[in-house]
Amino acid sequence: MKILWVKIDFLHPTNRGGQIRTLEMLRQLHRRNEVHYIAYDDPASSEGRERASEYSSHAYPVNRPVPARHSPAFFAQLAANLFSPLPLAVGRYQSHEMKAAIASVVARHDFDAIVCDFLSSAPNIPDLSRAVLFQHNVESRIWERHAKHAPDPLRRAYFGIQAKRMRRCEGEFCRRAAQVVSVSPNDTRDMKNLFGVERVSEVPTGVNVEYFAPPGQPRREWDLVFVGAMDWLPNVDGVRWFTSEVLPRIRARRPGTTLALAGRNPAPTVLAAARQDPLITITGTVPDIRPYLWNSALSIVPLRIGGGTRLKIYEAMAAGVPVVSTSIGAEGLAVTEGRDILLADDPERFAAHCLMLLDSDPMRMAQSQYARDLVSANFSWNRVATLFEDILRNAAGRNVLVDAVH
Repeated sequence: MKILWVKIDFLHPTNRGGQIRTLEMLRQLHRRNEVHYIAYDDPASSEGRERASEYSSHAYPVNRPVPARHSPAFFAQLAANLFSPLPLAVGRYQSHEMKAAIASVVARHDFDAIVCDFLSSAPNIPDLSRAVLFQHNVESRIWERHAKHAPDPLRRAYFGIQAKRMRRCEGEFCRRAAQVVSVSPNDTRDMKNLFGVERVSEVPTGVNVEYFAPPGQPRREWDLVFVGAMDWLPNVDGVRWFTSEVLPRIRARRPGTTLALAGRNPAPTVLAAARQDPLITITGTVPDIRPYLWNSALSIVPLRIGGGTRLKIYEAMAAGVPVVSTSIGAEGLAVTEGRDILLADDPERFAAHCLMLLDSDPMRMAQSQYARDLVSANFSWNRVATLFEDILRNAAGRNVLVDAVH
């Protein structure tokens, strides 16, 4: 097949879950298909466009910088968005430059399939009815949870407005797309119920089991590790909740318990947690996340906000590290509570799960073995990409039939 893949960013440096999912999927698809990739260029780094040949046959960088969060240009976007029907998380990526670039590429090539990767790319695609919309999350659910857990009335009101805009535009784009791809049965159900969408298929989350396999006997450097982009609002909220509500309960029993927060661009809230606690390590961007998993006793996923599925859970499982998560953190994953993962949503129970595993080497070993067996048997990226490829072929076949009718 000849595939056009539209995304807001290139895939290197790879430091977000959505990037990892797309990168691993495209590496597999590129082996047997002609992939054309179009995204905004990052003027601060050439790595993205230089490494695009790893997953695409042709790459088209669009020269329109996307303002970084907390920059003056970002706050200008935020102010302008007050009068927009689109939520900020979608509207800030809409541009004449991207629309023109996509239209030009589509005019020059006869594509079998067009993939709109994330909702944020959708406003730039001239005819979304010819595209497959790849939904890594139900975005409106995320914003509704932001509003629910916001720490003050002003942010609650702002997130509430964004959630309403997101639900409206998400429903519209999902209904207009030729096909929607979700990443879990939960998301498929929500899209059908919330948006009245019938053409929804799903692909599971994958993991590179060989890449994450531990290299021999690890050395314990941290008791707990939380992996993720530390400027992503759900992760920031998770850090705040865990360090204020859960960690003190753990420390009441194990005073020396250490925690590593491993991920890029730690937000001020995350940095403040470390300043107040010498037993918390903040890494910032790291070239390789695996040592932080291998050298920790437990991986925690204390998320109260989120959607889609968390790759970090399958990665920890592949790395042989037992996982304690909230139910939202593990939402949509094919896991079994009490066997390959422990789940808790209140601070007391979350702390109790962590303490139980920290105090028992046999329990940690048993859970990690069950978990590694699970991901090894079911969630290779090749299997996931094959399912995605079948969806694209079916959607392409329907488009051919539509052309024949017209």
